Amino acid sequence: MVNPITSVGRNGIHDFILVRISAVVLTLYTLYMMIFFITVPELSYAVWVTFFSQLTTKVFTLLALFAVLIHAWIGLWQVFSDYIKEKALRGVLQGTVILVLLTYLLSGFFIVWGV
Repeated sequence: MVNPITSVGRNGIHDFILVRISAVVLTLYTLYMMIFFITVPELSYAVWVTFFSQLTTKVFTLLALFAVLIHAWIGLWQVFSDYIKEKALRGVLQGTVILVLLTYLLSGFFIVWGV
């Protein structure tokens, strides 16, 4: 039996709900971006900068990024738990994934907010 201590949720039901919520957020973000691309008559750098300077776009983008990271972590945790039985190797892989996902989160934050 795999110890669920490194899972994002407290158990499988919480992970299931988090994955579904993150999928809904990503769907809404995709629709948001599609509406932008459809309604903009001509896409230019100035239009792109104006669109991403809006607070709603920045917040929604970071929310979508966070949803991707949650979705990725839960999925990879499940794959590692199912297929890698050696605890040391699984721990190293999970630690590596955590570092990569945190790097993505920080990079996304700095890119979106221009810090």
